[in-house]
Amino acid sequence: MEKISVIISCYNEEKALPLFYDELIKNIKSFPKTIDFEIIFVNDGSKDNTLNIIKNLSSKNKQVKYISFSRNFGKEAAIYAGLENCSGDYVTLLDADLQDPPSLLLEMYTYVKNENYDAVGTRRVNRKGEPIVRSFFSKVFYKLINKMTSFEMVDGARDYVFMKRNVVDAIISLKEYNRYSKGLFSFVGFNVKWIEYQNIKRVAGKTKWSFWKLTKYALEGITAFSTAPLILSSIIGLFFCVVSFLLIIAIIFKTLILGDPTSGWPSLVCIIFMVSGIQLFSLGIIGQYLSKTYLEVKQRPIYIVKEKSENLIN
Repeated sequence: MEKISVIISCYNEEKALPLFYDELIKNIKSFPKTIDFEIIFVNDGSKDNTLNIIKNLSSKNKQVKYISFSRNFGKEAAIYAGLENCSGDYVTLLDADLQDPPSLLLEMYTYVKNENYDAVGTRRVNRKGEPIVRSFFSKVFYKLINKMTSFEMVDGARDYVFMKRNVVDAIISLKEYNRYSKGLFSFVGFNVKWIEYQNIKRVAGKTKWSFWKLTKYALEGITAFSTAPLILSSIIGLFFCVVSFLLIIAIIFKTLILGDPTSGWPSLVCIIFMVSGIQLFSLGIIGQYLSKTYLEVKQRPIYIVKEKSENLIN
């Protein structure tokens, strides 16, 4: 029998989990009986009743398995843990808030099974329901990062992906500590089919992604897959060196040839502040890359498991 592994990362999703589970099981029943399923919930250090709900589901359904972290390690760690511990011939990732509709699963499986696709990804065709500012900066981010990288990251792409085992193995082989899944999925390549759908609001609970967290996540993606910011800081530095040299020549010419005394200190202070700001900006960029290197060199585990279900193979 073929097996499909369904991986769900959870952080404080006690309100959404029962609704999600019912919807998932309803759609699983539409698959051929020759396909077996394993449903892996990854509890990312939830502080509410999420883990108890998952344990209850596992006790009622042998297909349900779980991994529970010792603390909150973040969604990227949860995705990696699920991929590392699943055993399916096909693997898919979903969010527990039903923004990733399980109703697409059968269509995604059909594309991978019957057509020449290694994976099927999903993307939102709009951002209806999101704050306008967040939508604007999301579009700007994708335009920027696609100019900085040698491969395309699809605007509106979700982590909701249906993959063959060879794609999963390729992603698992990327052991980096600083993970950005959308970039990793694009980096490994393969033949990907994209399915578009309208944006769906959370079924329950509140989003864990504030504007600040999304900004940090965007910076993570840029520094993980591009050295363009370093090149930019070098270009800015070179530009101001040339400008400074030309200004020195102009001042010497005005003073010695034209007899025009050098202007007062206000203009000098403005220039010092501007150049100092650019230097600090460039140092900040360098610091970001150094910090990522520092974290990689320490080789800390991506996640730590506190407990997991007995029927989990790995």
